[in-house]
Amino acid sequence: MLATLLLLAIALPDCQAKSKPSLIGKQAIHHAIGRQANHIELPKRHKPKFRPGPWMKAHATFYEGGSGTYGGACNYKDVAGEGYGMNTAALSSVLFKNGQTCGACYEIKCADSPQWCKIGQSSLFVTATDHCPPNPSLPNDNGGWCNVPREHFDVAKPVFSQLAEYKAGIIPIHYRRVPCKKQGGIRFTILGNPWFYQVIVWNVKGAGDIVSVQVKGDDKLKWTQMERDWGATWKTSAILLGESLTFRVRASDKRYSTSWHVTPKNWQFGQTYEGKNFN
Repeated sequence: MLATLLLLAIALPDCQAKSKPSLIGKQAIHHAIGRQANHIELPKRHKPKFRPGPWMKAHATFYEGGSGTYGGACNYKDVAGEGYGMNTAALSSVLFKNGQTCGACYEIKCADSPQWCKIGQSSLFVTATDHCPPNPSLPNDNGGWCNVPREHFDVAKPVFSQLAEYKAGIIPIHYRRVPCKKQGGIRFTILGNPWFYQVIVWNVKGAGDIVSVQVKGDDKLKWTQMERDWGATWKTSAILLGESLTFRVRASDKRYSTSWHVTPKNWQFGQTYEGKNFN
C-alpha cells in the first residue's frame, strides 16, 4: 500500500506538467500567432514613383506637321491644346510598341556631332505622341531610319532646332525615359456610340504610358477590362450610358490610379472628364 501511494505521488506532478503548457510555451504560441497576424494585416507596400531610366544611344530626325497632326498614331487630337506642346516625337516601332508607349516622356541630347549640335543646349524633353513607320524599301542606314531594330526619334520640326541645325538631317543622340510632368488630373475623352465606346486617356503624370484601363459604373456595370483600340484609345462594348463612370488605369511602372465617379450619369459623347492623376 505504501509503495502504491509513493508511485502516485511521483506520477501526479508529471501528469499536471504535461497537461498544462508552461509560461514559456504560452509566450511562444502567442508570439507565433502575433507574427502571423501581423504578416496578414500588413498593407501592400506602395510602389515607388517613376524614376529616370538609364541613358541609351539612338538617332533623331525631324518631320513636318502641326498641333493637330503631331498626335497622329496616339490619337491625341491637339497636342498643344492637350498640354503636350510642340515638344513631341514619333518613335520607331521598337520604341513605339504598337502604341503602348504613347504618353511616355523622354530626355534627349544631341551627342557626338559637334558640327551640328547646338552649343549650350543641354537637353530636350519630348513626349511620345506618334509612330515613325518603317520603310523597308530603304536601307536602315540610309533613309530607313525607323526600320526594325533601330531606336529612333522623329522629332517635331519646331523643336528639333533646339538640338541641332536642320541641315544636319539626322543626328546621333543619347536618350532616357523620365517622369512626365503634367498639370491637373488624368483626362478621359469618351467617344463612340451607344453600342461601342472609346476612351482616350491622356495627360498622365509619372510613367506617362498606360498599359491597362478598367471601367465601372455606379449601377449595373461591374468592373470591366477595356482593350487597347489604338494608341492612347481604349474600347469596350459594355454599356456605359446612364452610369456614373469610374476609371482605373495602370501605368507601365505597375502603379494604379483610380478616378472615382469622374462622370455624371448623363455624360455625353465627345466630352472630356478629369480624374485623379499619379502623385
